[in-house]
Amino acid sequence: MKLSKFDILFGLCLAFIGLLLPFSNPRETLIQLITLAAIWSIFAIGFDFVFGSLGMISFGHATFLGVGGYALSLATQKYGLPFMAGVGLAIFLGAVFALLFSFFALRVSGIFFALVTLALSQLVFILADSKLRSFTGGSDGILGVERPSLLGIDFFDPINFYWFVLAIYTLVMLAVISLRSSPFGRVIAAIRNNEIRADQLGFNVNRYKQITFVISGALSGLAGALLASLLMYMNPQMLHWTTSGDVIIMTLLGGSGTLWGATVGVIAFEFLKEWLSSWTEYWYGVLGMIFILVTIFVPRGIVGELERMYSTRQKRLDLRQRRAK
Repeated sequence: MKLSKFDILFGLCLAFIGLLLPFSNPRETLIQLITLAAIWSIFAIGFDFVFGSLGMISFGHATFLGVGGYALSLATQKYGLPFMAGVGLAIFLGAVFALLFSFFALRVSGIFFALVTLALSQLVFILADSKLRSFTGGSDGILGVERPSLLGIDFFDPINFYWFVLAIYTLVMLAVISLRSSPFGRVIAAIRNNEIRADQLGFNVNRYKQITFVISGALSGLAGALLASLLMYMNPQMLHWTTSGDVIIMTLLGGSGTLWGATVGVIAFEFLKEWLSSWTEYWYGVLGMIFILVTIFVPRGIVGELERMYSTRQKRLDLRQRRAK
């Protein structure tokens, strides 16, 4: 995946807003909301690495998010490990669970792939909510999840934690851009475009799918750890299939397969949720209607449609310049 001029310009705009925000004297609730959106963006980027890059829809990504949250919570609260060790464990376990899921889910495709991931995810949710209650805290959850402790910085300050999350988000984006631009990324794109042809060319399609799924799980585990740290609380709801449903909506809203679609979709989802929930208790239904309308009239998503408009405008400008010559 080669970065287009649109991707670069859009990324610079997001970076400018993200860097400027803390200096605009924002309310604490706004900083918390943007921090939450950045964490969900990491989760959505991980999900879209499977959905957008391979065209496989998964209802099991809530498991990787939840496992990451529990890994950090238990590692720091129960076993006294440092925060960064807990984050590393969250990434590792997110990848391990994704690998385990892939052994079953990749045996099928299409809607059956989605159903297998859904079934496995709900199994993990039930285990965390009831069968492993003594370990996970059940519906009561785990209180007082740690914040980072680095260089004497107070990460209980919302601004400092915002910078910490923004730095990790930036590293994730750079890693994803590098992966999509690498030979590995080009093979993944080839598999999505024509899986049979990619197989005939000698690529181990299942292996590439499995690696992509594992990377996606690792990113989701990282997001889960950061989310638990932001909320300073962890419970099994993070593992529920509705969490996977939310990230699907976010990704489609922003534009699946686009570089910045996951981020924009999360921001749009979170702000719509905040606004609608203050207006009506039936906000989720209204949000669902908005999502249906966007899917019908803006099938490419917000970023996809902006990219199309930018491309059309550039072609018109090029045509005018050629005619002028």
